[in-house]
Amino acid sequence: MNIGILPLISCAVSFIFALAVFDQFLTRKQPYQLIWAIGLLMYSVGTGAEFWVEAWGLNQVVYRLWYLSGAIYAASFLGMGTLYLLVRRRIAHVIMAFLMLASIYAAVRVFSAGVDISHLESLSGVAMPQTIRLLTPFFNTFGTVALVGGAIYSALVYWRRRVKPHRVLSNILIAFGAILPAFGGLHIRISGTINLFYVFELLGIIIIFIGFLRSNEVFSSYRFPFINRLRKMPAE
Repeated sequence: MNIGILPLISCAVSFIFALAVFDQFLTRKQPYQLIWAIGLLMYSVGTGAEFWVEAWGLNQVVYRLWYLSGAIYAASFLGMGTLYLLVRRRIAHVIMAFLMLASIYAAVRVFSAGVDISHLESLSGVAMPQTIRLLTPFFNTFGTVALVGGAIYSALVYWRRRVKPHRVLSNILIAFGAILPAFGGLHIRISGTINLFYVFELLGIIIIFIGFLRSNEVFSSYRFPFINRLRKMPAE
């Protein structure tokens, strides 16, 4: 199997996932659903950039998109969405304000930095200036801890209360799926190769999606995104 096809599958899964969560946001208007949808869209952009590189080669724009959306934004916005579920709304708003300011700063730095990709044999953050690379752990640590920690906390709460056991399993799946891309990123840093990261990345988003689908908190009446809305539109 051509390993380069895995990012395309990850891109498709995360994009469908993002549409489904955004469709729920349009119905329920909950902030966590909008933030999750943004995080999932960033996951899709990042994995789409990986597929582009595997299929057509690396260029400056794709490299910067990959680094910003995949290495910085995806985990942090998914984690932020979880915080909107677990902490008081006022506190979540304050954290979100800091995240937005940091995200704008990161975007300016990533797209204005001098980057030499001529020596890269595969996708890696080494072409970015060290000052920008130092930003990445803050975003990723924040997002991964919030997403994984929030899922584990929720699982423990449901388990201790002996209510809704399906949510215990769904949150365990979300926590496990969120850890996999982090392990993949660590593998890139250690080995300098990206192939195994593609595997972790795909397994991670699939397992998270399954966990969300099992959770009535997010999908109490799951449907294919926007189909019902299209059916309600008046005929011309």
